[in-house]
Amino acid sequence: MGKKISAAAQLKSAESLAAAISMIDGASAEVSTRSSGTQDRHTIKGSCTPASWRELAETLESKHGIDYCSMITGIHWPDAADKTWEVIYHLMRTGVTDPRHENGIVQPNITAAGSLKGGKVPLEIEISIALPDTRTPSVASVQDIWVGADWNEKETWDLVGIDFDGHEKMRRVLNPHETPVGYHPLQKQHKLRYHGFEEMYDDVQGFRRKPADAGKVK
Repeated sequence: MGKKISAAAQLKSAESLAAAISMIDGASAEVSTRSSGTQDRHTIKGSCTPASWRELAETLESKHGIDYCSMITGIHWPDAADKTWEVIYHLMRTGVTDPRHENGIVQPNITAAGSLKGGKVPLEIEISIALPDTRTPSVASVQDIWVGADWNEKETWDLVGIDFDGHEKMRRVLNPHETPVGYHPLQKQHKLRYHGFEEMYDDVQGFRRKPADAGKVK
């Protein structure tokens, strides 16, 4: 099989995981195939209800080796017919484990990629969770399952205003700490673009350049 994971092995692993996800009540998934021009790449796109999310997350981590949360996308859809809010978790099965130590020296993990099969094959997974029309959108936190979810849940709440039930020490991470309660700039009702923060145009390189519309309220 060589140094690369074969497309057939990745497809088989992706199909198996998609089927396992679809067996959970309130969840479904399918394989999505992208091409780089020279090689097909199989990923998983799934969805689940807010009530099923925690069970799905625990199952992915404990039974299928999903070990990393790389990003969370939060979206406000005020004009959509089927949802007002959406959270998309971007997850990965990396298969990377802590390296062993010998005589105080870290030994590198070396894996023959072509030999990986089944649950050992690295995969990318996207899980979309649609939330109903509400002024207090929320979904269960998975901060305790994947360490990568910690910052990403904070950022999603800070910018979009979607809360994560059970998240410990939620706080502003990109907006100023004195930002008014209830203000989340990526909610669509906010029409301001620059929010009056002139310092965002400070030019640390000294070129004294500012956008032509820097003084306008949008």
